[in-house]
Amino acid sequence: MKVLVAGHICLDITPEFVSGNLENLIPGRLYDMQGINFHLGGAVSNTGLAMKFFGADVRMTGKIGRDLLGDIVLKELNQHDAAASMIIDENSQTSYSVVIAPPGIDRIFLHQSGANDTFSLADFSEEAFNDIDLFHFGYPPIMEQMYINDGQQLVDLFRLLKEKGIVTSLDMASVSEDRAAGKADWDLILQRVLPYVDFFVPSAEELGFMLDRGKYHNWQQKAADTDVISVLDIEHDIKPMADKAQEYGAGTVLIKSGAKGMYCKTASQSIMDKIAVRLNVNLDDWGNRQHFEDSYKPDRILSGTGAGDTSIAAFLCSILQGNSFERTLQYTVGTGASCLEAYDALGGLRSFTELEQKIQAGWEKNIV
Repeated sequence: MKVLVAGHICLDITPEFVSGNLENLIPGRLYDMQGINFHLGGAVSNTGLAMKFFGADVRMTGKIGRDLLGDIVLKELNQHDAAASMIIDENSQTSYSVVIAPPGIDRIFLHQSGANDTFSLADFSEEAFNDIDLFHFGYPPIMEQMYINDGQQLVDLFRLLKEKGIVTSLDMASVSEDRAAGKADWDLILQRVLPYVDFFVPSAEELGFMLDRGKYHNWQQKAADTDVISVLDIEHDIKPMADKAQEYGAGTVLIKSGAKGMYCKTASQSIMDKIAVRLNVNLDDWGNRQHFEDSYKPDRILSGTGAGDTSIAAFLCSILQGNSFERTLQYTVGTGASCLEAYDALGGLRSFTELEQKIQAGWEKNIV
């Protein structure tokens, strides 16, 4: 089965601070650094390369500029034989994030969307979808053309894919309310696009922001300075969002819930059977299922970079392999835990065989 992963891509630039008290960075002062890291970021690289790691036949499409940062992105992708379908725009700049992470304080992100903001349906060639069985798109909330005009470009893209009979998957991203994307009517956008989405895979925080802004604000107030996920109740907060997404037309909904784990509510068996035929797999035990899978405890925690994206990769690849509903969710949360054990998105990944061995050996759950 052939997969196309498309959407947001950027270059993450992370200066390495020397240990010490850097809570107050003072203008005009020189601070010694000990290096700098360059990593690919965004759904295209994180999810796409993780799917390649799990053995999928993946093509990746994102948009970059013809500039120095774009050269670095292409060089990194070429190491994985994954640059062939990238779009190079002569009039845009490559997207980047500078990650300011002094020891002991939360990270600060300096982000430029760059070419991602100009990415649209018109960027796909007429042949782009000809041999594709599964399409995954990530991060429309930080891609301007995908959310303006009530998400018309996003809707047109997913409608076209469904008309071609391609299995579809959609991931989201967090945005601030003071940004243009945060002011978009995401409830309406979801109502328009979800009827064309087979697998909807947002985080609980992202989905709460989009479906019920008032309730989301209450979560924030309740959480205060802690992670919003920590105050969410599975029955009263997470499950109703999956129900609402399915009311809007989504097929299977997977809600990433941070350290708690993941909640999955599947489509009917008849819908899953149609997907199974397209993907040439057996999904007989997938219809009308719902379950919250607690996360596993990572051996160590170095970074959360890419944990959600790589979990989605495991989820989709497990489906492509025809694995059971239960085993797929175990691989999904296991991949999220494994990702935390490295600084980049790919360094901590374990194969499904390795995950299976660790689970069988009694991998401890992370009950939050």
